[in-house]
Amino acid sequence: MSTKLTINRTNGNVPKTLPGEDHISGFVAYLPEAELPESFKTEHVQALSTIDAAEAAGITADSTSWAVKVLHYHLSEIYRVNPAVSLYVGLFAKPTISDNYTFAELKTVQNFAGGRIRQIAVWCGDRNMSADDIVTLQGIGDALAAEAAELSILYAPKVTNIKQITKEAAGTGKSRVSVVICQAGSGTGATLYKDKANAAKSSVSGLGTVLGLLSRAKVHQSIAWVREFPTGITLPAFGDGTLYRDLDKALIEQLDTARYLFFVTQPGQTGSYMNDSHTMDEATSDYAAIESVRTMDKAVRGIRKYIVPELGGNVYVDAESGKLASYSVENLITVANLALEEMERAGELSGYKADIDPDQDVASTGTLDIVIKNVASPVIRHINIKIGFAKSV
Repeated sequence: MSTKLTINRTNGNVPKTLPGEDHISGFVAYLPEAELPESFKTEHVQALSTIDAAEAAGITADSTSWAVKVLHYHLSEIYRVNPAVSLYVGLFAKPTISDNYTFAELKTVQNFAGGRIRQIAVWCGDRNMSADDIVTLQGIGDALAAEAAELSILYAPKVTNIKQITKEAAGTGKSRVSVVICQAGSGTGATLYKDKANAAKSSVSGLGTVLGLLSRAKVHQSIAWVREFPTGITLPAFGDGTLYRDLDKALIEQLDTARYLFFVTQPGQTGSYMNDSHTMDEATSDYAAIESVRTMDKAVRGIRKYIVPELGGNVYVDAESGKLASYSVENLITVANLALEEMERAGELSGYKADIDPDQDVASTGTLDIVIKNVASPVIRHINIKIGFAKSV
């Protein structure tokens, strides 16, 4: 045999990185304690930003645990959609009593990440869809926001029967939670759903795909942007295995109105896309879309970064009028605007304005009020075209 040299190129060994922190994400799942990968029994939260790192931590496609196989699938989808994601994975023992889901583990993961996570996914594929869970998750989101650790939550429950899923789960003030009810109708996702190990017909979900899209999108972008965010899922389905193409159009419209997230097809386009970017807030809310929440969260985080150093400092008063001195007001407005200027340059805002009332009596109260108004970069959700024949144009 003649001598021979074979060189194989490897890929994925140098994870890509993105500027900023908008892509930093989390993934939480609850497993029977005996099925937790060994490394997660002592370290429940780990930074795993490549599939190799996940597999080294015991999340493998050939695991004896069906749930771990599902986790591997979701993480693979996240890395496929956004190879540059920075991901924190939290795996926890499933509560022995169903009512004991407090979702406090989301705080654990966010704290582990130093408050840097911007969006987090919660897989509950073996737990029936519950409006109470949405309320609980919103409470967690509100508590984290109060601790300067704002994030958006993607919640993927079990879909037992898509035709009977509640249409009343959305409501006022649920802006930090979005509910994912989709699933792949072919490929690994469908195979896992049909696996004999899944006798209970738990939903595999398309959660990993959706989190990948959200982590890749800029804060002002909708994950339903057809040109920019195809899902890569060839055959869209729902969490009970029902194919999107087999569901009546009227019911699909009801699910969209109920503010769920799922895969859809688009005329003249191949593959599938997101139906929208709903939160579970009411449709008339300023925070009815995930991009609205993420944009405002980024503005809040940025303003905080620049304004906090001003705490404990002085403002000056015009000795004759008693009003705040114009140079103090102008300086503070400039500081408040710094983060918003950055966002406007990045296309994340159309404009902004900060105002400080010079009549404030800071000497008596010790409190300075700043009013900031942001002008969003709106998302095109519907396009109307008039077309017809004419004698000439």
